[in-house]
Amino acid sequence: MRFKIRALTPDQDIVEEVIEARNEDEARQLLRSRGWAISSIQQTSASSLGHLFRLGARSGKFSLLLFSQELLSLLRAGLTIVEALEALLEKEQNQEIRTVLSKVLTGLQEGKRFSQVLSEQENYFSPLFIGIVQASERTSSLQPSLSRFIEYQQRIDVVRNKIISALIYPTILFLVGGAVSFFLLVYVVPRFAEVYKGTGRALPWSSQMLLQWGSMVTEHGSVFAVVGVALLASLGFIVARIWKKGGALGLIGKLPGFSDSIRVYALSRLYITLGMLLDGGIPIVTALTTAESMVSESMRLALRQAGKAIESGIMLSDAFERNQLTTPISQRLLRVGERTGDLGGMLTQSANFYEGEISRWIDRFIRGFEPVLMAIIGLVVGTIVVLLYMPIFDLADGLS
Repeated sequence: MRFKIRALTPDQDIVEEVIEARNEDEARQLLRSRGWAISSIQQTSASSLGHLFRLGARSGKFSLLLFSQELLSLLRAGLTIVEALEALLEKEQNQEIRTVLSKVLTGLQEGKRFSQVLSEQENYFSPLFIGIVQASERTSSLQPSLSRFIEYQQRIDVVRNKIISALIYPTILFLVGGAVSFFLLVYVVPRFAEVYKGTGRALPWSSQMLLQWGSMVTEHGSVFAVVGVALLASLGFIVARIWKKGGALGLIGKLPGFSDSIRVYALSRLYITLGMLLDGGIPIVTALTTAESMVSESMRLALRQAGKAIESGIMLSDAFERNQLTTPISQRLLRVGERTGDLGGMLTQSANFYEGEISRWIDRFIRGFEPVLMAIIGLVVGTIVVLLYMPIFDLADGLS
């Protein structure tokens, strides 16, 4: 197996290379034997399309997760935060990332707090990341905070990637099936209509309707083109508005039968975010404010109302229940956390429970939806083809 690694050498150089090992443990052991401090390690394959996409994404923009992993590795190796940023800046070749690192490093050299410097680069550093760094400054626990953030981000990415991967194949099927159907209706059917006009034979009713459609497309092609463009533009505008409000998950949530599962995913993401913040020592009201940037617009409003209720003295479990931010399972776990004083742990347990439920839902979706979609596309295309060829079969019977 091949592993792509980033590591810090004993000479304080950051290297990136691909190594061969039977498994990840063996790869880590090999690097430790060289005296290297591992920044990141990931299995790679030359034929992995997803891996190529990830490499392209990393090379083109600033990755907060990768930055956190490399910074944590350098801090664990004994470097100060300024030295770590200088090392990251020296090895970086992407100009955009160099600009971000330079601004952060300059701010620290001017005597600003790390969280203050990050907040000045809010386009690259999320409010959640800034919040946990700010909390770590009060307790001098930057390394544990970075470790919690890395674990959190990896768990979020795993679930999100599962959802996106589950939708890629059905989307491709739908687009290909739609394109084939569109081609048959606007190109093939009109030409068959012209052929059948001169036969002088009565056609089956279904074939007549299909061929009338073909004749209409031929005679009024410009009108159909304008209407098609207008419909596509309207659909694109609607999709863009939904995407702007809730991203890909907001768009998926609008589909029939998906809303409940997307709500469970959103709650799971909220719970794991709050769990990480509370475990990092951030007060509950501040944690709720920080978590607002991680949720949809409707959930953000409910979160604010829950925060006001908590400030007035209401328990978290009751405030969440009133604002529909719980499920029966999470409600019980929250009450257990309030009784035992381990609210952050119980929020994380709730997230773990629903991550498993989401994974099972994705598996059921893949097994059930894809065959159904293939059957629908096959039925549509097959119906069009059969209706086109029915007059030919009828003509062949007459000749025989």
